[in-house]
This record gives sequence, structure tokens and C-alpha cells, in this order.
Amino acid sequence: MSTNDPAVPAVDPTPTASLDFVREIVAADAAAGASIVTRFPPEPNGYLHIGHAKAICVDFGVAVEYGGICNLRFDDTNPVKEDVEYVDSIKADVHWLGFDWAGREFYASDYYERLYQDAEGLIRRGKAYVDSHSADEIRAHRGTLTEPGIDSPYRTRGVDENLDLFRRMRAGEFADGTHVLRAKIDMASPNINMRDPVLYRIRHADHHRTGNTWCIYPMYDYAHPLSDAYEGVTHSLCTLEYEAHRPLYDWVVRECEAAHTPRQIEFARLNLNYTVMSKRKLLQLVAQQHVDGWDDPRMPTISGLRRRGYTPESIRDFCARVGVAKKENVIDIGLLEHCVREDLNKRAPRAMAVLKPLKVVLTNYPEGQVETLAVVNNPEDATAGTRDVEFSRELYIEQDDFQEDPPKKFFRLAPGREVRLRNAYLITCQEVVKDASGAIVELRCTYDPATRGGDAPDGRKVKATLHWVSAAHAVNGEVRLYDRLFTAENPESAAEKSGQTFLDLLNPASLDVLRGCKLEPMLGTAPAGTRVQFERLGYFCADLDTAPGAPVFNRTVSLKDTWAKVAAREV
Repeated sequence: MSTNDPAVPAVDPTPTASLDFVREIVAADAAAGASIVTRFPPEPNGYLHIGHAKAICVDFGVAVEYGGICNLRFDDTNPVKEDVEYVDSIKADVHWLGFDWAGREFYASDYYERLYQDAEGLIRRGKAYVDSHSADEIRAHRGTLTEPGIDSPYRTRGVDENLDLFRRMRAGEFADGTHVLRAKIDMASPNINMRDPVLYRIRHADHHRTGNTWCIYPMYDYAHPLSDAYEGVTHSLCTLEYEAHRPLYDWVVRECEAAHTPRQIEFARLNLNYTVMSKRKLLQLVAQQHVDGWDDPRMPTISGLRRRGYTPESIRDFCARVGVAKKENVIDIGLLEHCVREDLNKRAPRAMAVLKPLKVVLTNYPEGQVETLAVVNNPEDATAGTRDVEFSRELYIEQDDFQEDPPKKFFRLAPGREVRLRNAYLITCQEVVKDASGAIVELRCTYDPATRGGDAPDGRKVKATLHWVSAAHAVNGEVRLYDRLFTAENPESAAEKSGQTFLDLLNPASLDVLRGCKLEPMLGTAPAGTRVQFERLGYFCADLDTAPGAPVFNRTVSLKDTWAKVAAREV
């Protein structure tokens, strides 16, 4: 059976056949003799999601393809929102996806003293000043897209006064919000990011690495470019929302007189329909208990996808198919489902499970007799071998596989009708047993002993094959059927148009928990992370809540692949 992945699955280092625009740039620089250095720079203020998976594949993938290195750097500049839990989860996710930073693990907090000294250098050169306005006042004076900002009256403070105030800020003399350090650039710039952005703010809060050593913290737009420069990053690959920040990125590196100048290159972020990708909104879902934690299988987080049963190979394949482009777009979640379905079809063993059981008694089968059938584990994998499946007089089939008064084109079991039990025998329904309320409790059928293996020697055909589980050998289990977390394709846009919040569009049917399911015996001892195809039903994964004798399985994806049909129509 397919269980948890190794810590670092192999990643194919072969460059892609056709280069995207990022790889064209990197390839040209590598051909010119540059040693390629990239970085993946998450902020440890939440768990990574599928959008970060694309960034990981680009940052690490480009480095691997061109013989370079990729640093893992945590941009930990906001102690109020950061936690070591997030650091640990990020490292686990990167490793699980198949990438390794070879010991090159860095933190912006590693550079706090150096960043501070560079900030003093900006003050000495007249490129930064301490502003005593409140955050609201700074925001009000910033201007708009059509109107320039207004110079702060503190902009003309002298170097000595600015240095004195900045040092006293560091010493902890002032309360949060009393002062900030701002870059002195251009309040009339058409790029609002260049209108004297804040470089440092006061935060009297413990940091997960530095404790209470510092009470001033650098802003991301200041710490990030300098961290890249300190580490010798050659290509700072980021998503399109940072394109407008690139002039500030370059300004910080230049005006701080960094010895190394990285090049920032932006590409489109990965947006997925029927979910939200904002860490703030994902945190809201977790904090308000709309989901069961960051790794809830309905979440678009990497840990949620892993718990649901997605493979790292399928996510890397998905990111490769999405590609790297300049134009923002929203990707159909059907493509992601197609990728995991295609991967699991090749690797997941088969098993039978009955989610909504209906008892079948074979009246002409000898009481007490048990047969052992050798069943192929995975017809797509010649090395998968076979497993033993017990067959006996009493069985369970799906309730949906029987109708007492079947409509036209219903070919499954009905009174007087013959069907095939998968890998076993042909059976015919002879009698329907009901309780006092009229509910069906049991079907009495006969089997044809000449049809072992599922085929009739006289060549007669049946139109349906049903999965089943022996009642005497079945293990009771819980199965969780997951669906899309939101009812709207674009929850944020739909909520804005309707005057609602994105929470109003949560799908109330996103989770259906089925208890008393009947599973093949081997599933009763499957460890957490085991992936398997329940025949005719879909791909499932043993959940973290599973225990010996009390299995819990999450549905990863159904067998039906609508994306393949869509893709075929577009060819």
C-alpha cells in the first residue's frame, strides 16, 4: 500500500524543454558565467498554501536546473504575527515537496544588527529620517494615485537629531507608534511605494528567535532586498504584486551601498478557484473554527493537501502544467484534481470499501464456507502483485447499487436481475427483506458457482459490476467525504458583489462524515498517510486520526475526471 512519502523525494533536475521567461533570463545569465543563487523567502506568519508550492517549485527548481543553490530564508520581521510553529511547518512542507536547502537556512533576524547599521548609514547620508506622525497621519499625507503626497514636517530634521531619535527608539524609550524611520525619496512619485516608505517601526513584542533583544523591527520592503544582497542572491524571483515594489527594492540595495546587487523578477502568482489564498483569510478560517486547523483537508494549504492524500509528485506536476507567466489568471481546481488522480492511478493499490452498506445473503452458498480470492492490487502497476480477499455467504454492497423499482438505464442490482460481484461471482436478487417501517434491511440472492472470477462459461453478459465486502471479515471504519470549501468559484469577488463576506459563501456540504462503513480487513491496520483506491468510489488516504482497528479515511478525489474531458474538448 502507498504510505507516507520519504522526507525528500527525488526531483528531476532536467531543465524543461521550452523555457519560460524566467528561465530564459536565468539561462542567459548562467551561460554568461553567473553562479545562480535563488531563495525561497516565506514569512512565518501562517502555513504555506498551494500558491507557495508554485513559488517553491520555481525558486528551488530554477536553482537545481542551472547548477545553482537556493536558500531557505524566513523573512521574520513582524514578531506580532510570527511563531516557531509556522517555521517548523514551512520546513516540513518544503521537504515534503521534494526540495532541500542543504543547510542554507537563514532568517532576516540573523541580520538585525547589520540592517540597523545600514539604516544609520541612510540617516547619515540624508536618505532617511525619523517621523513622529501617527500611522493614520502618515497614511493621510501619502496622497492618492492621482494626487501627490505631502512632505512630513519632520522630513527636515537634521542628521544628528535623527540618529539620536533612532538610537533611542532602539533603546526602548518610546511606546509603539510614537516614531518610525522613513526613507527620504519623493513624496510626489507616481509610484506610491516610493513616497517615503516606512523602514522601521517600534514593536515592544517578543520575537520567536531574538526574544526581547529588539523593540524596533525592519519593514519587509527594507529587510527583504538587503537580506537578498547579504546572501549573494542573483535572481530574486517573486510574484507580480511585488512589481510595483521593485523600484524601492533597487533603491534600498543601491542607497545602502550593498556589495551585491540582486535582480528582482516577477511572475504571476497561482490563483485557484473555489478557495481563498490570503493567509489572513485562511487564518480567520482557522481561528474562528470554520475548519479543523491549518491542515484541514478542505484547506488549500500544503499540509491540508498532504492530509487529504495528495502526493508531492502531483503538486509538482500541477505547478509545471500551470507554468510561469506574466499574466494573472485563475486556475481551475479540476486541473489539480486531474494531476493527483493521474498520479494515484499509477501508484495507489486497490481495495474494496462499502460506504453505505446493505447486507446481501447468498441463500445457496454453503454456511460457514469462506473462499480466498487472489485479486490484482493495481492493474496499472505490474509489480504490485495480488492480495487475498475473503468471500463468504453474507456480504455488504452499496445501498445505491440496489433499487427495488429501477428506472430505465439503471443496470445495477434489482429484483430478478443478475449482476457481477467484482472478482467473484454472478448473483441474482431473489427477495427483498424489509423491517416494520418498510426500510430494506437485507437482500436474499443466489450465486452461480460456475462463474467464479466473474464470468459465465456460457458467455452470458451482465451490465453491472458491483464492489462488495465479506460481512464476516469487514472492518468498521469512518470515511470523510470532502468537497469544495466554498460555493462560489471566486469567493472574494462574489462576496463583494453581493454585499456579503467570504465566510457567507462557505459550503455547508464541504464535509460529509460516514460512520459504520465496511472496509477490507487490510484497511483496518493501514497507517496514517496510506493512499488507496476504493474501487468504483475514488482515491482515499488514511487520516491522522486513524488507529488500528478504527480506521479513518479521507477522500482525496473521486474517480470521475471532468478536467480530462474539458482538456480534450479544447484540443
